[in-house]
Amino acid sequence: MKRIIIFFTCLVVLTSVSYSQQKKAEESSPLFPVKQNDKWGYIDKTGKVVVEPQFKFATFFSEGLSQINVNNKWGYVDKTGKIVIEPQFDWAWEFSEGLAIVKIEKNYGYIDKSGKVVIEPKFSKVRSFSDSLAPIMIDNKWGYIDKTGKMVIEPQFNNAFNFSEELAVVTVDDKWGYIDKTGKTVIEPQFNKAGIFSEGLAGVLVKKKYGYINKTGEAVIKPQFRVAWEFSGGLALVRIGDKYGYIDKTGKYVWEPTN
Repeated sequence: MKRIIIFFTCLVVLTSVSYSQQKKAEESSPLFPVKQNDKWGYIDKTGKVVVEPQFKFATFFSEGLSQINVNNKWGYVDKTGKIVIEPQFDWAWEFSEGLAIVKIEKNYGYIDKSGKVVIEPKFSKVRSFSDSLAPIMIDNKWGYIDKTGKMVIEPQFNNAFNFSEELAVVTVDDKWGYIDKTGKTVIEPQFNKAGIFSEGLAGVLVKKKYGYINKTGEAVIKPQFRVAWEFSGGLALVRIGDKYGYIDKTGKYVWEPTN
């Protein structure tokens, strides 16, 4: 039993930091990047080499394509290893909702899956599309554009993050709150930090402790955790001190914190 607990705790620690990103990557493709003799290729879940290591760097697949680096330029390959978008960008991100962020010289824009630039690189900072909107920075303020590049929410925030369940985290004067897709403030900026909504709840930091709120901003699980992750399947990973456990949506432990 002790070994099981140790294994479980190690698994939690290793997977919790980027759980949602890894989960997305694993669900979107049976292939995984692997490095061999300083070159990157892809293996399947059995460990069989599917795409011979040949790239300077390779990442996980998303929406059927993966970023690869050749001669310090970034492009995209399909699951056969065929280059479908020639390496030409100074940096490239994963596809999300059919578009991907690319960097050309000092600015960021978006391409489609044919490699066509659909939103010109003119932003100093950007994030991926979610719920058909993407956060962008202009003159040190964040706003949101749609997939045509049209400004939907004018730049006005100190920081802005992706939409999830129709709400997005924004910061104003170092306080974190939430807006809807029209830019209207739904939950006033008041938290020291805030996470995205998942299954109707979001983790927020209040006086050095994390708790959870609902979409009206009501505290449904009081701040008590050192770290609080997103809900998935009705459970959320939380940390108290150096111990990790799982809670349900009432805040009740279904797996008591253990280290």
